[in-house]
Amino acid sequence: MSTTIHANLRAKKPFLKEWRRRETLAAWLFMLPALLGLIVFFAIPAVRGLYLSLTDSNLLSEANYIGFENYRELLRDDDFGQSLWVTLYYVLLNIPLQTVLALLMALVFDRFIHGIGWRSLLLLPWLMPNVVVALLFLWILDPGVGIVNEMLEAVGLPSQSFLGSPQQAMPSIAGINIWRHVGYTALLILAGMQRIPQDLYDAGALDGASEARMFRDITLPLLRPVLAFVLVVSVVGSFQVFDAIAVTTQGGPAEATRVVYWFVYQHAFERFNFGYASAASMVLFLILVTVSLIQMRLLKANESDLG
Repeated sequence: MSTTIHANLRAKKPFLKEWRRRETLAAWLFMLPALLGLIVFFAIPAVRGLYLSLTDSNLLSEANYIGFENYRELLRDDDFGQSLWVTLYYVLLNIPLQTVLALLMALVFDRFIHGIGWRSLLLLPWLMPNVVVALLFLWILDPGVGIVNEMLEAVGLPSQSFLGSPQQAMPSIAGINIWRHVGYTALLILAGMQRIPQDLYDAGALDGASEARMFRDITLPLLRPVLAFVLVVSVVGSFQVFDAIAVTTQGGPAEATRVVYWFVYQHAFERFNFGYASAASMVLFLILVTVSLIQMRLLKANESDLG
C-alpha cells in the first residue's frame, strides 16, 4: 500500500512542477504592466534625478559634474532648513488628527453602520482630484465670499483669513488634507477591524469587559499591522504635499506654507536650477526611507497578534 502511494506521488510531481511553473509565469505576466510602469516612470527618473543632483544642470547649458557640492550647499541653505521644519509642522498637524478621526469613524461603522452604500460615501472625497479639492476649499475659505466666513459672521464671530494668514494657513491646508483622506483611511482601518475574530469580543463580554477595555486590549493590538501601513503611507504622503499648496497659497503667506516640494518646484521650474532641486529631492527621499523604516520597526509592522 505504501509503495503504491509513493509511486502515485512520484507520478504527480512532474505535473505539480509544471502547474507551478505555469502559475508563476501567469503571475509574472499579470505583474509585467505594473513593473514596466514602475521602471519607466519611477526607477529611471529616480536614477536620472540622482545623476542630476551631482551636476549643475540648468537646462540652458551643458551639465557639469560637481560631485556633492549641491548637498553641501543644502546644508548651508537656511531656506531649505526652514522648508523641512514647515513640512514637519504640517505632518504633525495632519497625521495624529487624521489617524484618530479615521479610527473613530471605522469604529462607528464597524459597530453601528453596516450598509455598503454608507461606507462607499467615505471614499467620495478621496476620489476627487487634489486640484479640485484645493479649488473647492479656496472658494469655501475665501475671506470675502467664502461660506465659512458667512457662517461665522451669521453667529456673530469675526471672519478669518484662513489661507491668507501666516498662523492659519498651514492648519487650513492640514484640514483640507484631512477632509480628503480621512474616509479612505477609515476604510482601511475598518477592513482590519473586520478581520478580528468576533469570538474574542464575545469572550471579553462574558468576562465583563467594557467596550473601552475591549478596544484597548483587543482591537488596538490586533490592528497594529494595519495601523503601521496606514501611518507609513500617510506620513510619506504628507511629506510630499504639493497640490493643495500650489493651488491655494503657493508657499505663502510669508513662506508659512513653503514645504520641501514647493522649495524643489521653485528651484527647478522658476530658477531652472535642476541640479540643486534634484539634490533636495534626494535628501527628502532619504528622509522618507528613514522615517518609514523607523515607523515599521517601532510598530512591528511584520508581526500580527492574530497568528
